[in-house]
Order: sequence, then structure tokens, then C-alpha cells
Amino acid sequence: MLQADWFDGRSARARPVRLWLEREQLVVHDQSLEGVERRYPIRQVQWPERTRHGQRQAQLPDGGVLMAKDAADWDAWVDTSTQGRGLGGGLAERWFSSWKHSIAALVAVVAVGGATWHWGVPAAADVIARHLPTAIEQSIGDGALDQIDSLLLKPSTTSALEQQQWRERFAAMVASQPGPSTPYELHFRDAGQTFGPNAFALPGGHIVVTDELLQLLGDEPDAVLGVLAHELGHVREQHGLRLTMRASLMGGLLGFAIGDFSSLLAGAPAVLMQASYSRDFEREADAQAKRLLIDSGRSPRAMLVLFERIGEWRSKRSAQARAERASEPQSLGRDVGERAKAGAGELLRIAFNTHPADDERTKFFER
Repeated sequence: MLQADWFDGRSARARPVRLWLEREQLVVHDQSLEGVERRYPIRQVQWPERTRHGQRQAQLPDGGVLMAKDAADWDAWVDTSTQGRGLGGGLAERWFSSWKHSIAALVAVVAVGGATWHWGVPAAADVIARHLPTAIEQSIGDGALDQIDSLLLKPSTTSALEQQQWRERFAAMVASQPGPSTPYELHFRDAGQTFGPNAFALPGGHIVVTDELLQLLGDEPDAVLGVLAHELGHVREQHGLRLTMRASLMGGLLGFAIGDFSSLLAGAPAVLMQASYSRDFEREADAQAKRLLIDSGRSPRAMLVLFERIGEWRSKRSAQARAERASEPQSLGRDVGERAKAGAGELLRIAFNTHPADDERTKFFER
């Protein structure tokens, strides 16, 4: 037998009881009321885990609680009274009672989590992207384009005639390649100095090219077409949709881990962690651009002009930014909207600044 205190779950008053096991039942003998016994199937009792310190408390199925202040007495009673019943501590309790087992379990959890993050999430996201209905992909792309337009881009200043000429040139280039065609839609936008000369692809076949890129490469049409071919490669491989699915799954995992499914906490870190994936996507898009340039009778070396001029533009932009910071005093009253827009522009620049290093790409298009 074991002396313990019993709480009925309705009153804070403890009542002394004696405990023993009898025919797969726990018997609770109330010492204040002689002869009153309560019996509970031992499998319905929530037995306490064995810890180094503290009391032992067992949860009864009727809401009552048994408490033993002397943990050593409780453990000794369990060891002698529950032989063969499996109540002396489960596998998890025995593992967590050993620091070696705890470290091994931690290593296993980290390994499984890392493998899931690095391989499982991308694989699952790619499967989802391949089987996602076209209408949903189109809706995602339309929404993304609307958001980017409202934050960063302005209507194009390129004339309608010139836009049509670029569309026809690119359509003829795409038609020169054998195989099924990929639906796409070409958009022209003015990005100003926030985004500068650039082009990007969104889910649903949207390809956006900035006026600044056309101005930078206006005398090298093959370079412009090479950039568009690169973005078409993203469209063909559904890179934008696959990145979106990966970010969503990662956000869900982060939200599950930290207990908060807020888009701010779960979504933002996931998006920033896409860089290692998107670099591989950029290489795939480069390979498709190179093939399309060759199939259309153009030299892949036309892309070298892009790298050279983009490098010069970046250098000038960096020098200009340093000069502006040095010449303008800090203003506490800077317009909040302007700061938000600048921040959004920088975030988008980070998101799309995932191309492999220019020297690597240069060697690829030189070969």
C-alpha cells in the first residue's frame, strides 16, 4: 500500500487515502470515511512520468487527482506493485531520462527536419504545382502582377508601335523552335530607378520587361530577345508557381513550429529562404534561353552585352546612391509612403536578385 492525498476535482481540500492494485484495478481507500473505496481500471489512469524532482500526480478518469509528496515512495510502490503491467515508465520516459538518448533523439529530429526542409518541401511543392489547375495558376499570376504594379511599376512610356514590334520579334523567335508552344503574355512597364533595367516572369505566363531594359539594350535587340527567352524558360518550367508553392509550404511548417500562422512571421522568412532554390531555376532558364537563341539563328554571346551593361548600370547606381546619402541630411519627416515604397522595392530587388554570378553566366553563354 501507499499513502497519498486525493482531490475529488471539485474541492481544493485534500483527503488522505491508501492506494493498492488489485486485479488490474487501482483501489483508492478513503481513510476519512472508513470503508469507502473507489476502483479504477489501471489503463484509464494517467500515470505520472518519472522525474528527478517534484511530486507525483496521477489523473483519475472521473476528474480526481492522486498526489504523493514523496516521489521516491511513489516510484518504489510502482516498481513493486506494477510488475508486468507496464506502468513503471514508457519508452519515451526512459529515453528522456537519459541525456545520451535525448541527444540522439534531438539529432534525429534535426536530421529529419532538415531533410524535409531541403528535399521534402521542394518535391511536394513541385508535385502540387504540376497538378494545379491552370485557372488557379493564372489567378495567382494576375494577383501578383496587380500588387507589383501598385507598389513599384508605372505604365510604360514605350510607344504602342515599339511594343508591338518587340512582341512580333519575340513571337517569331519562339515560333522558330520546334515543339509545343508555351502560352505567355508580354507586358511593358516603367520601373524608374527603383527597379531599373530588368525583366521577370510570374505564374500564369506573365513576362514583364521594363522600359529601362529596352533603353539599356535598345541597340542590341538580340540581347533583349535573349532576356525574354530566359523569362520564357521560367514560364515553361513553372518556376514562379513552384516558388510560390514552396514558400507556402515553408510558411506552413514555420507556423506549425512556432505556433503562429501569421503571414508576417511564417510567410516572410519562407520567401527570403527561396534563394538557394531559385538559383537552380535561373540556371535552367539560362539553358532554355541559350537553346532558343541558337534555334532562332542567333548567337548566345548576345547575352554578354547584357552582363556588361548591367554591371556598368549597377556601378553607376551604387555611386549615385552613395553620393545622395553623403549630400542629403537625414530627415525624420520623410514621407511614410515613400519609405514604404522604397522598402518594397528593395524587398523585390532581393527576391529577384537570385541569378548566378555574372562571371558564371558569362562563361555559360560564351561556350
